[in-house]
Amino acid sequence: MSENVVHLYKAPDGPASRPVPLWVRSGRAVKHAVTHERTRSAGRAVVRHGLYTFNGGRIVARRAWDGRTGARYERMIRAAEAAGNLEAAEEWEERLSRFRAARHHRRMDLLHSPVDAAKGVVVGAGMSIGVLVALGVVMAISTGQVADVVTPLSATIDFIALLICIVQIVWGPAVTIGPFLVLLALWAVGRQQQAAPHWALPANVRSGEGEPITPSIVVKALRDLGVPALARAIKEMGDAGASMLGPIRIAGCGVEVDVTLPSGVSTIEVQNRRRKLAENLTRHEHEVFITIPQAARTVRLWIADSGALDEPIGPSPLVTDETLTADYAKGKAPWGQDLRGDAAALSLYQRHLLITGLSNQGKTAALRALALWLALDRTVEFRIADLKGAGDWAMFDGLATVLIQGPTDDHVIEATEMIEDGVAEMERRLQAPPGTTFPPLILLVDEAQVAFMCPLVDADKRPYGGSKATSRYFMAARKIHNQGRAVNVLLWQGTQDPTDQNLPKLVREGAHTRAALALGTESQARMALGDKAVDGGAAPNLLRPGLDKGTVVVASDGIAIPAGQSSITVRTHYIDTDTATEVAERAKRMRDGVTTLRVIDRGEERDPLADIHSVFGESPRLVTQDVLKRLTALNEDAYGRWTFADLRRVLDGTGAEPYKSDGRMVVARERLTRALANRDSDDSASAS
Repeated sequence: MSENVVHLYKAPDGPASRPVPLWVRSGRAVKHAVTHERTRSAGRAVVRHGLYTFNGGRIVARRAWDGRTGARYERMIRAAEAAGNLEAAEEWEERLSRFRAARHHRRMDLLHSPVDAAKGVVVGAGMSIGVLVALGVVMAISTGQVADVVTPLSATIDFIALLICIVQIVWGPAVTIGPFLVLLALWAVGRQQQAAPHWALPANVRSGEGEPITPSIVVKALRDLGVPALARAIKEMGDAGASMLGPIRIAGCGVEVDVTLPSGVSTIEVQNRRRKLAENLTRHEHEVFITIPQAARTVRLWIADSGALDEPIGPSPLVTDETLTADYAKGKAPWGQDLRGDAAALSLYQRHLLITGLSNQGKTAALRALALWLALDRTVEFRIADLKGAGDWAMFDGLATVLIQGPTDDHVIEATEMIEDGVAEMERRLQAPPGTTFPPLILLVDEAQVAFMCPLVDADKRPYGGSKATSRYFMAARKIHNQGRAVNVLLWQGTQDPTDQNLPKLVREGAHTRAALALGTESQARMALGDKAVDGGAAPNLLRPGLDKGTVVVASDGIAIPAGQSSITVRTHYIDTDTATEVAERAKRMRDGVTTLRVIDRGEERDPLADIHSVFGESPRLVTQDVLKRLTALNEDAYGRWTFADLRRVLDGTGAEPYKSDGRMVVARERLTRALANRDSDDSASAS
């Protein structure tokens, strides 16, 4: 067989392979040439510049038509009627009437213009000849030559002949070049308007990174959204589609605009196309937020500056202001910034709190920032269970009266009993005389899903975890949600990856403040924030895991949320562990000293005098009521029912009896130390 038809293909290091037909080789070459990037770029350039010229002609024709007819006014009228703005429609109709009257007047003037023009030419020519003859007479008198009378007239005739000659010379090339100049002008118009398909535009134009948001860009993005009713309505409006838009306002690191949708288009149709809308606006999906304000058929678009959300926000005021203090009842925790760049502060007063998110998204840091601020109010008591046990809450040793750290089932038991102790304290407060005020008690459980998923049961066959009426942790949480806020006993929980199994419905709906970091699905977003917030535009499932760390979507009446919205997105300040420890030390210096119970003791023999001494910490003396409260926190079973009489019974005869100071009964730590030392020496003497 001829070499022109078949050749043998030889592998680099192997024997000859099967023959490849020439037509296959030719086809591959053609395919490679067609699909090569240079070929594709050339094809895009040809299409782009051709459409620049064609669409530029359309734009010029459209402008000319609009200038000669009332088409522009009619589009404005239709747009105003579609938007329901009858006043604007009437105003444009009046302008159309004035335009038509002026046009009619101009057309009537054209009927008389030929006669008027002829008269004007005759009169003008006669006057010009008269002026030239008069000028010639003056020249003849001056020179004494009679022939100079016609010199100006002949010079004018020669000049006109020269102009005719120039026109004759230029006319041929002008006729040849003129069409090309016209095409060049049309191409320039089309290029200025980028009148070509998006795929045919240059790469730097297609990217559109940082392109400013204008009314025309928003209208085009909505038109190309894939909603037929919306596209038809905008097409009928023509360029007046911008009448759907409210003012484009600067809002932090982006802009905000309200869009009133035409009749027949629902807000959910726009919400469900968030990604396509973002791409039409040359933004990433996470840079466009769609919420539903109070106005009917209206969506509110917040569009970030390109790349702005990837920039970190400033440090927390807890770090920059060492004089900062907290006020549980009247203050707000400085949590971060909203998308507009405004400070986002959260009120914690009598609000149970739930924060959820995927693992390693900043949940603990966001929750800890709130606790650190509240710790600067010396009246607040913390009881904390960290069921991860990685040391994220270690700085609260000396601040919290209970600190449990660990992921085991034993730690879950301790956390459950801590919450049940909180229920007992709540019930005691509820039975106090009316008008009694109580200091805030924060029961905080981080990684609460570990408690709900615990499989252990107690001696009475009651499970610690689960969501049944027999579940100890679940029922304790429910009781605090039901009545705790009335007496300032609050439950804060942080949990991962919410499901019905690790975060029961009744518990998550009992929280007044619900916040979510990045989540995996919309169903998880609904569990975290509730249906109302998600239906109103909250979408923590659209946050980028790993990239939007610390960004939370919050549904709460404790934070300022724009009117008509059900949630707000907050970029929280990040406080690392070392800095958090420094803030915690400031909070400790504001207090008299707190003895932190790290393990809840259950059922062992107690030494009341030693326990009383241990709860003093660094305080030189304590009010007897505070001693009783700290003993209860140390061991509810042993000291939960103690009264002042029980305390006096233990201290009588020791030399450390309570005494009155500034009108209040107090106990001195120094006397207790001497009493313990004397008791130990007496015991040693007795033993010898």
